Amino acid sequence: MFRLLYLVIYLKANLLYLLPSLWKAKRLEAQGRSDEFYDYIFKICYNFGNGLIKCTGSTVDVSGTEKIPDGSVLFVCNHQSFFDIPLMLGTINKPKSFIAKIETMNIPLISSWMKLGKCVFIDRDDARQSLKAINEGIEILKSGHSMVVFPEGTRSKSSEMLEFKKGSLRLATRSGVPIVPITISGSYKIFEANNVKIKPAHVKITVSEPIFTNNLTKEEESQLSDRVHKIIKDNL
Repeated sequence: MFRLLYLVIYLKANLLYLLPSLWKAKRLEAQGRSDEFYDYIFKICYNFGNGLIKCTGSTVDVSGTEKIPDGSVLFVCNHQSFFDIPLMLGTINKPKSFIAKIETMNIPLISSWMKLGKCVFIDRDDARQSLKAINEGIEILKSGHSMVVFPEGTRSKSSEMLEFKKGSLRLATRSGVPIVPITISGSYKIFEANNVKIKPAHVKITVSEPIFTNNLTKEEESQLSDRVHKIIKDNL
């Protein structure tokens, strides 16, 4: 319980501490200083993610980052825990945005940072809004900015993988960017497996070979979701 309390205090204090940084980021954006703006956002998010993981006392091993190609990519990850997002922020050294549940738009301050960082909010219960969100993500990828998607749509809270939701990988096939499969193993042991307690865990993050989507046949594209699911699952 102590670690959970410590994490909550750290989270709230850090968000308040970062208020001047939030205002600075908004000024940079308003002034059209795009490169400086995105570098600034990335640095803050990277440090924020690292800080949250350190609060849990967990250790993280990351392998395969040298496989990440230059340019924009779609990171496709399994989803075990609340902590998968800070893990991705604090371990993958590439600016990126997230496809996020629409409910996160209601989280004070965090949602402000997410909007600045080009996160896309999706309501999977609203087909029209979901399509609009996917199209927005496609345009972001085409603009040269990487994105992260958790195609299971929700946390598995275990070592098991859920089936992928339909349509998520269209972000890559419609924008022509590579897919980088990422396996997150053990993150559920930090929180979800402990009856609302934070416990240190060892998390393994494995980056697999990229899948280039710009020359896929129709058959390869139809099998893409199963192919990526298997790659991620095989590394659990």
